[in-house]
Parts: sequence; C-alpha cells; structure tokens
Amino acid sequence: MEISATQLKERLDRGEEIVLLDIRKPYELSIASLENVMHIPEEEIADRLDELRNLGDRDVVVYCRTGRRSTELVAFLEQQGLKRIFNLTGGLHAWSDDVDPEVMKY
Repeated sequence: MEISATQLKERLDRGEEIVLLDIRKPYELSIASLENVMHIPEEEIADRLDELRNLGDRDVVVYCRTGRRSTELVAFLEQQGLKRIFNLTGGLHAWSDDVDPEVMKY
C-alpha cells in the first residue's frame, strides 16, 4: 500500500500511532532524517522481521530517499505476511517537497 507525504503528515498531526521505518544506510541518516523513527537498514530487514511483527496493530510506513527501495521492501514484507505496511510515495524527497522543505534532499 502507498501513502503520500501529505497524508502521512495529516495522520501524524492527528496523533495516530504510526511507526516510521527508515531503511536507508547508516551514513544517510547524517545527511537527512525525520524524528522519532525506527531505523533498520534494508539489508538487515530479513534478519529482523520479528521486530516488525512485534509492533502490534500499528501501521508501519517504510521510507527511503526516493521511494524506490522502500517500494521493493514493502512488497517483500507483505510476502512475509506483515499487514498494515505502507510505502511513503516519493520517500524523503516527497516529504521535503510537500511537508518540510528543511529536510535536505540529496
């Protein structure tokens, strides 16, 4: 499933409990990041599926820089039986364009 940056912002502003899952590489976090996120680099996801399964009924929004990697990862997570998994369409670039221009695009 997909969610736009503006839809995500609206849901966060309403106080919904949403897990933001940043799958970028560790060095990318120092370039640009969002607050209050769970970070699991994409190459570690398969070994850390239990962490995601233990999140309960909360929606999980997966993101990367542009949405390409997270699109693929969301498909993988759905194949693993995880529900309530969303891809942030356009990734951090969309967040910067549509919600917070202070988040640097790289």
